[in-house]
Amino acid sequence: MFSLTIKKITPKELHERLKGNEKVLLLDVRAEEKYNEFHIEDPQIQSVNIPKTSIFALEETPENSHLSLPKDQEIVVTCTTGNSAAKCANILDGLDHRVIVLEGGLTAWKDYMKSLND
Repeated sequence: MFSLTIKKITPKELHERLKGNEKVLLLDVRAEEKYNEFHIEDPQIQSVNIPKTSIFALEETPENSHLSLPKDQEIVVTCTTGNSAAKCANILDGLDHRVIVLEGGLTAWKDYMKSLND
């Protein structure tokens, strides 16, 4: 089922959660080489990289959903701009995962972090 009610979190809200020492499970759905180049790092973040192609494949064969993602913990899904993350979040939501999308993706996160330092 395709849900359009996936929650979003802004970079500012995510940053505030981290400052409040809240543990965050972050799923980055970009290709591994992009993930290795840059991803959000913080002592409070458990960062997982599962490329979107693997998640899109779940839509075709949900019975093969052997992703090592918890169903009892909220997962913040991110990509470069937020579009792929939204698609992946919809698929994961359909598999009973609790998902929330980082609005604007890593592009918005970098811009927000830069604005803090200006």
